[in-house]
Amino acid sequence: MDRKNEKSEAKGKGGNKPPQSDKPEGFLQVERTANFQLLPKIVKRRVYALKRLQLQSANIEAKFYEEVHELERKYAGLYQPIFDKRRDIVAGAIEPTDEECEWQSDREEEELAEDLQKKAALEEKQADSAGADDPKGVPEFWLTIFKRVDMLAEMLQEHDEPILKHLQDITVKFSEPGQPMSFTLEFHFEQNSHFSNTVLTKVYKMKSEPDAEDPFSFEGPEIIDCEGCKIDWQKGKDVTVRIVKKKQKHKGRGTVRTVTKEVPQDSFFNFFSPVKASPDGMDEDLDLTLATDFEIGHFFRERVIPRAVLYFTGEALEDDESVRRLFLLLLSQGNLGLTIVKKKKKSENI
Repeated sequence: MDRKNEKSEAKGKGGNKPPQSDKPEGFLQVERTANFQLLPKIVKRRVYALKRLQLQSANIEAKFYEEVHELERKYAGLYQPIFDKRRDIVAGAIEPTDEECEWQSDREEEELAEDLQKKAALEEKQADSAGADDPKGVPEFWLTIFKRVDMLAEMLQEHDEPILKHLQDITVKFSEPGQPMSFTLEFHFEQNSHFSNTVLTKVYKMKSEPDAEDPFSFEGPEIIDCEGCKIDWQKGKDVTVRIVKKKQKHKGRGTVRTVTKEVPQDSFFNFFSPVKASPDGMDEDLDLTLATDFEIGHFFRERVIPRAVLYFTGEALEDDESVRRLFLLLLSQGNLGLTIVKKKKKSENI
């Protein structure tokens, strides 16, 4: 579901907040504005009334997004049978019927120029010859998606690929009614030699309410925290660390021994061990890491999971590129900014 908060929902804030004033930050901003101070007192009074109306509007908008979340949860149940069948086809658990395999591209191929038809026929023959063993399902479906999508490919390391070949499905679950707003990404794996887990999870916690300090910055639900899961790696199979051997010389005896230790290394599976916000909220590098993590979680939920086959074929990448170009254009014109910067730098205009 595309909404105006598709980008803002991936926002994140961490750390402790300074003590609150008696008035919301928005009111204080108005009082600090030079142009506002030049207004007659009676006009200022009316502006404050308008600001209170705006605050009421923000609170209503927050409730709207809470209901949107409930609607998403409801429709997730309607989507699920479709996604289950997609999983079964990808895994080779079922074979789709001829009718289910009909697609307009079959008719489009008839309209191709003769030379392109010959080339396509030759490539298809070579592919059939190479795959004469009749591969099961759609091999490396999710791994191919990881490789095609820039945001995911940046996280992917060579040592991750053999593991992601065992990835069978990615699903999203929404929090139950009455529970704090959240969604959970579930990565389903077939049995493999790397870890014993069959499902790896990442929970994204959200809130939909105006910030007490800056209520007029509200643009929809925000991701405020996330939790990963413990991966039960088989001995020597943990790709998030590497073994380093170092020789040490004993100071007294002069003997030399070899010491081995584990050091962290880049891996997609670090995704399941997210960093936490710093207590003072002043670490910009950490804030940026959190914001990136939130954006990736949102991207899985909003784009990759519902449109997986289009990322596999590459068709969805063109849409993403158009969105990226528009984002960069707005950014260059000063119409967009990083959420974290936006939160720290207050507007100087009423």
